[in-house]
Amino acid sequence: MTVSDDTRARIRDSFAKQSAMALIHAEIPVIEEGRAEIEIPHWDGVLQQHGYVHGGVVGMIADSAAGYAAMTVVPEGTSVLTVEYKINMVAPANGDKIVAKGSVLRAGRTLLLTKADVYAVKDGTETLCAVMQQTIMAMHGKGER
Repeated sequence: MTVSDDTRARIRDSFAKQSAMALIHAEIPVIEEGRAEIEIPHWDGVLQQHGYVHGGVVGMIADSAAGYAAMTVVPEGTSVLTVEYKINMVAPANGDKIVAKGSVLRAGRTLLLTKADVYAVKDGTETLCAVMQQTIMAMHGKGER
């Protein structure tokens, strides 16, 4: 099943409302059924003291990528909200860009289980740098601001 143009537009509109994503120069190039990707460039504004992308920023894009993956499978008029997530950093986030690939593991009526794998991309090669698992709450009939 493919994502409708209306769903894609709803997700792009929601993404545009997240000033935090604009702050870190994030983009959402992939929106597919049960999947979404968010990427950021490697730039000084998101780095920690060793020159790697900060773990908090890695968590931000993982959370949002998996959340938008969840939005692809909930009914129209339903927003989503993170209930919890657990992230493991497995390598430094050091590349030309960082890409979070979110996907839905299980979609229930109220709770959705999602995950995101985050990769540092350098010279076209992806290196896994974080793995996140998340619980999302579907908020039926609740819009966004």
